[in-house]
Amino acid sequence: MRFATLIGLATAGAIGLLPLAVPAFAAPSDTTYAPTMLVLDASGSMLAADPGGGTKMDAAKKAVRGFVASAPAAAKVGLSVYGTGTGSTDAEKAAGCRDVSVLEPADTIDKPALTTAVDEITPSGFTPIGTALRTAAGALPTEGPRSIVLVSDGLDTCAPPDPCEVARELSAGGAEIVMHAIGFGVDDASRAQLTCIAETTGGTYTDAADGKALEQVLPRVSTAALRDYASAGTPVEGTQGYQDAPAVVPGQYLDTIGQKEPRYYAVDVPDGATAYFSGTVSFPRGEDAVRSNNGLHLRVYGAEGKDCNVFEHENAVRSTDGVALTVSSQWTGATEPKDGTESTDKCKGGGRYYFALEWATVADNAPATLPVELNVAVEPGVADAGPAAEPEPAPFTAPSGPVEPVTGGGSFNVATALDGSGVYGDTMQRGEFVFYKVKLDWGQGLAYRVRFLETPGRGLDNVSVVTTTLYTPYRKEVADEFSSYTGTPQTLPTNQQALAVPEVRYRNRESSEKEVADNALAGWYYIAVKLSPTQDDPGAVRPVPIELDLAVTGTPEPGPTYRGGTAGEQRPEPAQALDSDDDDGGIPLLGTVIAVIAFALTMGGVGAIILLRKRSRR
Repeated sequence: MRFATLIGLATAGAIGLLPLAVPAFAAPSDTTYAPTMLVLDASGSMLAADPGGGTKMDAAKKAVRGFVASAPAAAKVGLSVYGTGTGSTDAEKAAGCRDVSVLEPADTIDKPALTTAVDEITPSGFTPIGTALRTAAGALPTEGPRSIVLVSDGLDTCAPPDPCEVARELSAGGAEIVMHAIGFGVDDASRAQLTCIAETTGGTYTDAADGKALEQVLPRVSTAALRDYASAGTPVEGTQGYQDAPAVVPGQYLDTIGQKEPRYYAVDVPDGATAYFSGTVSFPRGEDAVRSNNGLHLRVYGAEGKDCNVFEHENAVRSTDGVALTVSSQWTGATEPKDGTESTDKCKGGGRYYFALEWATVADNAPATLPVELNVAVEPGVADAGPAAEPEPAPFTAPSGPVEPVTGGGSFNVATALDGSGVYGDTMQRGEFVFYKVKLDWGQGLAYRVRFLETPGRGLDNVSVVTTTLYTPYRKEVADEFSSYTGTPQTLPTNQQALAVPEVRYRNRESSEKEVADNALAGWYYIAVKLSPTQDDPGAVRPVPIELDLAVTGTPEPGPTYRGGTAGEQRPEPAQALDSDDDDGGIPLLGTVIAVIAFALTMGGVGAIILLRKRSRR
């Protein structure tokens, strides 16, 4: 099916807010998550008192309810339990060690059913952790990323099978199952066993001394388990030529892209407006290949398919490690007045522009097609551009205070918001690419660094490539750094204090310095961190704790005055804000990503000037 025109399917509500379509993206509704099984201990020991009042079981139920209430509606979460079917006498042990029940499958979360199932649990029996892990694994899909979150207050009382051996067995079988364990008021021996389960599969172990701690820990650990690259958007089908390209309004769309096949999309850009386009494809992890590079090309065409001589190129090196590759552009051709020159007027002024995205460089053994996420945004012209450009990068002062635990999202779409300056801690698995976001108002900048902390293991068998990338609200890469990590502490960037964004002002785009001109929009700025698989053993399970030091600088100030509005109104902001309760007059700009993304492109070229940008992603 061809789409001749998409009339506001993704952002009809937002577009109605303004006479012009400012950068705006609808919040995606079909984000994907890794199927996850919660495994809950309901052995007799859970009847013990919790320091905060009630029993341990009461506290565990409360923690699970809290997670269920806050879990994304599209998450796939199941529940299994052990220890509810027998007592704990010696005569009942044989039956008690088989006593594992799947109460809810790992399908799209049914919050009422999960809550009811948790409320009906009565603890009484043994602790068959090994059998429970096998049962939970069997309840998950047979392929793709999957997770188990185990909450236990003690040792397995039924081995064999030994739970740590079960974890090794599942890992050795090639199953992409990561197990996270939470020790609920446990002793040293129990902690060691639960830690072994987690570390063997690349998961994390976390202590929860009491019910209050469990309420805080369980949602964070479970969210990490759900982390996976998310593709989202209103379905659209690009064409192989401009003539029948679908006309898309500002919003977020989802298409598929084939190897070396351009996909065309049409966008109507009003006179005097600036258009933003970005494209991202998430390349899956796979076996290494002689040629493992993938590249995206982005071109813009004007009236009658006139080549506007704008070319953007992004390349992913060793994309078999798993990488999200983004290509983007800011197009100002519609702000250029026509001058009667036929050869250039087709790429000037308001009108319909065509944006062609191509998967031009293809790695060996790459899939025939991949999802591509498209985002389109259009910013009105201004009556008053506001304060002068800020040429200096934001200063960096290492933040002090305690580390705030966070769980980065698996894509732009589900990036985790960082609430201003501070130190944020996360744990990454080898092969993960995670996203965070920081909101900058007009007049604010940011600077950050990422510290990869010490882990066991040294030498070549523990080497990973580590990368961090900073993106603007329209997903333009404005800074990136990479290095190697061998288990000893490593910090990115390696040769300067921090990666930074200057104070954001509309007139930054007038600067001759690229580092300034690229940062001319208020909104969400994205920080991505990548940890590649180990070089010699890509399947090795070696999680790495990281800490992100963030400094947000500057004082919020009035932004530009857009045509038809007052100062600060119609301000471009991230798509995620579209359905928020913000009352600052801001209009959502660009939005979200990663399972595979490609903003629709809209650029009008100027004369015969060719804009070329190449960057290799590690």
